[in-house]
Order: sequence, then structure tokens, then C-alpha cells
Amino acid sequence: MEASSGYKDYVAGLMAGVATVITGHPFDTVKVKLQKYNTEAGAVKYKNGLHCATRILQTEGVKGLYRGATSSFIGMAFESSLSFGIYSQTKRFLQGEIDGGKPQPHAIVPSAAFGGSIISFILCPSELVKCRMQVQGTDFMVPKSTRFSGPLECALKTVQEEGLTGMFRGGLATLLRESVGNAVFFSTYEYTRYFMHLQLKGASSESSQLIDVGVGIMSGGLGGIAFWSAVLPLDVAKTIIQTTPEKNHSRNPFSVLNLEIWT
Repeated sequence: MEASSGYKDYVAGLMAGVATVITGHPFDTVKVKLQKYNTEAGAVKYKNGLHCATRILQTEGVKGLYRGATSSFIGMAFESSLSFGIYSQTKRFLQGEIDGGKPQPHAIVPSAAFGGSIISFILCPSELVKCRMQVQGTDFMVPKSTRFSGPLECALKTVQEEGLTGMFRGGLATLLRESVGNAVFFSTYEYTRYFMHLQLKGASSESSQLIDVGVGIMSGGLGGIAFWSAVLPLDVAKTIIQTTPEKNHSRNPFSVLNLEIWT
């Protein structure tokens, strides 16, 4: 029973990761381009996300919005699977088999942070490749410093030029983003789900499955909003660190953010 439940946690996380890439990667591409080119001194300034997305569609078509999706599929599938699996297993270990009870912060926060810190080591290399692919493009507004034909070439050139440690550039920012972000996400998710179920406690059994789906969507959506509200600055720093061509560029996310504020 316990093993079966753990298996389902990992499979559910895997499916969630795949669905996230399919629906969210175009938005992520726009986000990364804005983080890269709207923070550099003298760089092109996209007016907003719509302007950036329009430029991509005009010069590269829909496939431009999915640039870097291969590495994102690999990273997000494993990341989401391990995140949900490790979190669920660790939470059970800390609080026991309590089902439907009031959320316990002493179990949720460390479980989520632990899961986030573990997956950051897997996520960092895949996100580095993803981001470096995403900042490319055929748009004349984008600098033509380096072009990669695919994620494999990007990874190989990174290792050749920067060594194996180059694949973990931005590791500290990724670790902080995932550990803090997951703690915020799962705390919001658990409390939202708990209080929504309390309000809908008297619902008929026929509609219980539909209610569970709705509660899951609302809880996950609010958790995602809370996640990015808490860690977006760290994500901006991570993108800058991972995509800069300068080998001696600071890898301290707080130094990078401080520099961006004062320049």
C-alpha cells in the first residue's frame, strides 16, 4: 500500500512535468529572452512579453517558442517526478500516515525544501542548455555571438570550453530557487487544498471527484503563483549567470541582482 502510493506520487509528478513543458514552454521562452536582453546594458529592450512573442513568431514561427524544449522535457519530467515523490515520502516520514488532516508546517516546509535542493542538481544542467538555446534566434535584434544547432551541441561545447563544472553554472541560484520555491509552493498548495475541502465538505458523493479536480487545479495554480512571486528575482539572476558568455562573470545570484539594481 505504502509502496504503491509512493509509486503514484512519482508517476503523477512525471505527467505533471510533461504537461507543464507542453503548455508552458512558449511562455518560458519569452520569460528567458526578457530576462536576458532586458537586463543587459545597451541591449535590445523588448517592450513587453507580447512584443517579444510577436518577434519570435515573425522570425522563427511557432517552433521558435519551443526552442530548447528537448532539454526542458528531460529536466522538467525528472524534476517534477522527483519533486512530488521526494516531498511526499519525506512528509510521510516526518508526520506519519496522516491523511486529510490539518497541514503541518514542520513537515511540509523541510520536506519541500529538501526535495527542491535535491532536484536542483538535476535541473541546473538541463536549464543551462535550455536557456542558452532559448536566447538564440534569427531575429536581427538578437546578437549572433554563439549559435547551437541543438541541445547536444550546446552541452558538448559548454563542457569543452568550461569543463564539466560549466554545466552547473548557476547552481547556487537554482538551489535557492528550488528549495525556497518548493517550500512556498507546497505550503500554499497544502493549505489551499485543506481549507477548500473544509468549505466543500457537505458536497454529494456524485460530485466529489469533480470537486477534487477543481480543488487540485486551484491549489496547484495558487501554489504556482506563490512560487514565482517568491523566487522570480533568483530566476532572473540564474538566467543571467547561465547565458553570459563571460567565463569570469559572478556566479553569486545576490551580487548579480545587486549589480542589475544599480546599473
